[in-house]
Amino acid sequence: MGIEQLFDIQLPLIQSPMAGAQDAALTIAVSKAGGLGSLPCAMLTPAQLRAELARIRAATDKPINLNFFVHQPPTVDDAQEQQWRAALRPYYQTYGLDPEAVPPAPVRNPFNDEMADIVEAFRPEVVSFHFGLPSDALLERVRRAGCKALSSATTVAEALWLEQQGVDGIIAQGIEAGGHRGFFLDRDLNRQIGTMALLPQILAVTDLPVIAAGGIADRAGIRGALAMGAAGVQLGTAFLLCDESRVNALHRQALAEPHKPTALTNIFSGGPARGIMNEVMQALGPMAPLAPAFPLAGAAIAPLRQAAEAQQSADFTPLWSGQNRNGCRAVPAATLIQQLFNDPDSLPPR
Repeated sequence: MGIEQLFDIQLPLIQSPMAGAQDAALTIAVSKAGGLGSLPCAMLTPAQLRAELARIRAATDKPINLNFFVHQPPTVDDAQEQQWRAALRPYYQTYGLDPEAVPPAPVRNPFNDEMADIVEAFRPEVVSFHFGLPSDALLERVRRAGCKALSSATTVAEALWLEQQGVDGIIAQGIEAGGHRGFFLDRDLNRQIGTMALLPQILAVTDLPVIAAGGIADRAGIRGALAMGAAGVQLGTAFLLCDESRVNALHRQALAEPHKPTALTNIFSGGPARGIMNEVMQALGPMAPLAPAFPLAGAAIAPLRQAAEAQQSADFTPLWSGQNRNGCRAVPAATLIQQLFNDPDSLPPR
């Protein structure tokens, strides 16, 4: 079954939820254009989420996906935090900042009962998760609300575990994908593989719909994934230059240079995430052993990012991007989707 039937949408397309890079505007645009628009919720307060949902429903009644993180909040390690600040001290000195005056880390809350209350009240068509799944009780609340449940798998073992928990579909996240790795059983990056290697391995062990994600940013990639048996594709990076994106001018400038290399880095949050290489990634990592656990590392980076961006520098900005930016276009999202799916009947049957 393709995701068109599963989610009652016109195209086999999910827009990847991209916290910090989008708001409801992109969700609305993609859903109205026939895909499944996604809203990233991990960095929203309950009040902010309600406001975004009200904005969505005022604009469209098309199906949407709400995405939540389900990570385990770490215990703060004071010694490691001090080591991290010491590593960043030279940069603080360059910008005339006090390394002891670090604000709290950006909020990234895991899915909880308060968010489940909103899901039950709003009843989105799809709820997806990153870093595994919530507790059985919370997942049951999602099911009772009538929502389809998805989660990301970066290995075959994770896909099998998700199937055992009763999800409605699996997002096969290849190593090429931008943003945070969704791994939760095996965090060894050496065992993470590409989308076109991961997809057939997961398809071989499950009858669930599998959505291909990572490195797919153009029509050829979409056709390839569907021809291999994917029920749909999830695209994120391709939308980052669209009019509805909320990335800043520095990020847009980097995205417009398709041959700049990307790397997985833990510097900006503590968790491995793919972004375009910049000064701090080159100097400290990109995988820095001293970085505190996700999401704590971002606290000490935030003042440096603010100071650098004020001087029109992206040296400390997380320039999230997948490995393939060839499909990025500075156009409305609906126009990009039309370019990618201008003849849906010509796409391989599933």
